[in-house]
Amino acid sequence: MAYTDGFIVPVPKKQLKAYAAMARKAGKIWREHGALDYREYVADDVSVGKWTSFPRSVKLKPDETVVFSYIIYKSRKDRDRINAKVMKDPRLAKMMDPKAMPFDAKRMIYGGFKTLVSV
Repeated sequence: MAYTDGFIVPVPKKQLKAYAAMARKAGKIWREHGALDYREYVADDVSVGKWTSFPRSVKLKPDETVVFSYIIYKSRKDRDRINAKVMKDPRLAKMMDPKAMPFDAKRMIYGGFKTLVSV
């Protein structure tokens, strides 16, 4: 059964192009190491909810937008193997420096998910 890593990231609007460039590079690396799919989406219709919402989840600032992304793997075992390779890939090293990231990684939300329904 497929396994998915999901992410919600606050990205400054002025850094969106830099974020997209970084994501394209990262996506290619994940795919080369075996990820089945890699997607990044920018918020289009995500209102601030009264109690919860995508903007509230990352403490979104007025000059930021929300990016939702996911990586799909064949299984959790594949995800763990692929991520271990990706984290050792020297092409990713510069991108992993918190000072070089075009977003606040401390407010990123992420996790791994097992498939519940597939239609």
